Amino acid sequence: MKFDEDRVAKLSSEVLKSLEGLREISDISKEEFLKKHYLIAGAKYYLIVSIEAIIDLSNHIISQNSFRIPESYSDTFRVMAEAEIIPLTLTERLIEMAKFRNRLVHIYWEVDDELVYDIIREDITDIDDFLQNFIASLKS
Repeated sequence: MKFDEDRVAKLSSEVLKSLEGLREISDISKEEFLKKHYLIAGAKYYLIVSIEAIIDLSNHIISQNSFRIPESYSDTFRVMAEAEIIPLTLTERLIEMAKFRNRLVHIYWEVDDELVYDIIREDITDIDDFLQNFIASLKS
């Protein structure tokens, strides 16, 4: 599989830094999280960066290897599954992440802060899973 090692390393590093920030924030109680605007803003930012970075990693591999061009951010993960880089079981969860990223970026005023907290507590492992599958596929 073709890819630019420096680009993959940089984007992977951004994912890992964002996940670290999300984990730190997720250690705080929901009550405390909802009281502190800067924690909410930080969580939203880290979610946007981590999701955007896994989309960018995917698009890099897709373009470098002439896979089918995705029709949307969500479709990016379908293409990755078609190329057997990520498992189908993970694909639907990542599609939901891409949709959530779109909400954070385009209709941010409608995003419920409690939902943000729930996502950083329960769903960021999907981003970890993506990165593990992605790196494993590059090594094979």
